[in-house]
Amino acid sequence: MPLADRSRTQLRAQGLAVFIGIIGGICAYLAGLPLPWMLGPMMVTTVAAMLHVPVQAPIRLRPIAIPVIGVLLGSSVTAEIFGLLQQWIFTLIALPVYLAVASVVSFAVYRRLGRYDRITAFYAAMPGGLNEMLLLGGQAGGDERRIALAHAARVLLVIVFVALFFGLVLGVTSGTRGATRWVPLNALVWTDYAMLAGCAVLGNWSGTRLGIPAAPVFGPMILSAAAHIAGLVTVSPPTLFIIAAQITMGTIIGSRFAGATFAQVGRDILLAATASGCMLIVATVFALTIGWASGIPISQAFLAFSPGGLTEMALLTLALDQDVTYVSVMHILRITCIIGVAPAVFGLWVARSDKPPL
Repeated sequence: MPLADRSRTQLRAQGLAVFIGIIGGICAYLAGLPLPWMLGPMMVTTVAAMLHVPVQAPIRLRPIAIPVIGVLLGSSVTAEIFGLLQQWIFTLIALPVYLAVASVVSFAVYRRLGRYDRITAFYAAMPGGLNEMLLLGGQAGGDERRIALAHAARVLLVIVFVALFFGLVLGVTSGTRGATRWVPLNALVWTDYAMLAGCAVLGNWSGTRLGIPAAPVFGPMILSAAAHIAGLVTVSPPTLFIIAAQITMGTIIGSRFAGATFAQVGRDILLAATASGCMLIVATVFALTIGWASGIPISQAFLAFSPGGLTEMALLTLALDQDVTYVSVMHILRITCIIGVAPAVFGLWVARSDKPPL
């Protein structure tokens, strides 16, 4: 197929995915689901993708959506938050221990139950970013399809479970910073738009140049937080932009299952659900411990330890009116730790296991 025709086909598939995502978001909103503008598109596009509807992740929108989310997260940061840093010490100490326990438990699921080869099982089990784990696992010789499916399923299942648990069991849907407070387009003057756009563009660029983990979201978040604390801007991005960003992220997650069917990968999805469930159980234990040791709300600690995607968990935290700075920092540290440590741990493990007996 000529390049131009292939590009048009991909564009149509991405446009179809966005359209389906919008419909899913509207339906979820009307149904009263928690975090409807991300959960709705996520679930509907997942079903469409696995039914072989020709959808494709709208990756061209991702570089726009993620900095917008970063700016939104930064707008929720206040100067008072720095007085709470000392309360985080227990979480910072517990985080590496949690990662080790969750990774070992998840690895056992993929290795013992799933009979994955050890490379694929190792990188499928690591609660890091999908793209990073896929790259590292592929370079190590693992099964890239299974690694990608494991992480895509983990993110989807964790987000759905956490959102539904908070919304349907705890009765928490959104707070004053969530969807209940609409920020119209005319609530911002041109200087506000310029400042927020500058935070998005400059934060993304500088974060990438400096090698900051999760730079597209964390860079804009840092600059937006600084601008809001300094009083250079006092409003958050318009709600319409936030809804668009959530629809984009939900659609991208769901579209990752394109070409797969339950018949083909049902076993792998069941394994991912088992591994994710085990991680959530471990997260619950650590959240209860953190809450007891430091007084941090258990719901907040649970969000910080839940092994979902950084951007998605931050959005969920904001919608549930929890401390987005605390949760975002812990997820950034989680991903950074996994990316930095996992290859070294895997190398040492392989070296020891391949060492001939004395």
